[in-house]
Amino acid sequence: MNKFIKNNWKRILHLAAVALFIIGTIDPLEGSVLIMVGSILLAALGFFDNQQNWTFFFSASILIIIGLFFLFYLSSLGGFGGNSTLSWWYGLLILPYPIGWLSVLVLLIHTAFKNRKQQIQNKNE
Repeated sequence: MNKFIKNNWKRILHLAAVALFIIGTIDPLEGSVLIMVGSILLAALGFFDNQQNWTFFFSASILIIIGLFFLFYLSSLGGFGGNSTLSWWYGLLILPYPIGWLSVLVLLIHTAFKNRKQQIQNKNE
């Protein structure tokens, strides 16, 4: 088992990061911390594995972090809109979170299709 983990630690961490991202997506508000950790882990693994698209994962992670900061901050102030003293326009501060989430999702799908295409080409050669 130790030899398996030593040889495949990047793959195990990648699967864990994707699992965290998917589990957090089931409930995007309560699972927002899981989504953030999963996206940061994907960016770090891309950096250490010298992938071409690690900068996209990193920038999406930064967007998620910024959006979540404002989500938690506005929540601590009592929210926005409705009976709150804050205007609905404060909701725009949360917008980086879904943009970053959608970016990571598109990047994961793109990477999966690209890897699958390379596997098929390598199999045919």
